[in-house]
Amino acid sequence: MMTEPSPVSLLRPVRSGNAFEETVERLLQAIKLGVVAHGAKMPPERELAAQLGISRVTLREAIRALQESGYLDVRRGRYGGAFVVYRPPDPRHGDLRRAVNEMGPSELDDALTFRMAVECGAAQVLADRDLTPAQSATLRRRLADVNDAGPSDYRRLDTAFHLCIAELTGSPLLAAACADARLRVTDLLNAIPILSFNIQHSAAQHAAIVDAILDGDPALARQAVAEHLEGTAALLRGFLA
Repeated sequence: MMTEPSPVSLLRPVRSGNAFEETVERLLQAIKLGVVAHGAKMPPERELAAQLGISRVTLREAIRALQESGYLDVRRGRYGGAFVVYRPPDPRHGDLRRAVNEMGPSELDDALTFRMAVECGAAQVLADRDLTPAQSATLRRRLADVNDAGPSDYRRLDTAFHLCIAELTGSPLLAAACADARLRVTDLLNAIPILSFNIQHSAAQHAAIVDAILDGDPALARQAVAEHLEGTAALLRGFLA
C-alpha cells in the first residue's frame, strides 16, 4: 500500500555500528536536498531519534556537529529546536568545472546513469499503480509548487517534485535510491545558473511526466522522465564544453 510522503521520509534508520556518522549523513542529505528547507525546523528530537532508530544522545551529538559546521542553528526555549541555516551557494564561474573535477569524469557519467535508471524506474512503477485521490493530489501539488517557484526556491522544489514520485511508490528503498542519485548531482545542478528558457522547457517535461503517471501509462512515464533527464545531462555537458 502506498503512503503519503512525509517531509523527512528519507531519514531511514541508521546502522548501529556507525550511528553517529550515518546520522550526520542522513541529516545532511535532508538539508542539502532541501527536504527540510532553509529556515525550517527539524522534526522534534523524540520523533527524529525514533525515525532514525538511534538514541537521543547520538542525535544530539550529530546536531551539535552540524551546528558547528554551519548547517543548523539550535535555539532553546518554548519555540526552540534545530533550524536549517544552510543555503546552496549562488553559482559562480568555474564552480561546475571544479565540482566535476572533484568527482572525476567517469564518476559523473556513472552518477547520471544511476539517476536515469532509478528515476525512470520509479516513474514506471508509479504509473502502474492505482493512486488514491490524495496521492494524485500530492503529485499535482508538487508539480504546481515547482511551476510557481522563484529562482531562489526552484532547485529545492524541483528536487521535491522528483523525489515525490519515488516516495509515492511506497518503497523506502526506491525513495532512498532516488535521493542518493539526486544528491550525487546536487552540487553540479547548483553550479548552473537558473535559465528562464530551461525552466519553461522543464515545466513542459514535468507536466508530461505527471500526465503519463496519472494516465496509468508506465512506458510513456519512463520515456518522459528519460527525455527530461537527458536534457539535464545535455545542459551540464553544455556548460562544461
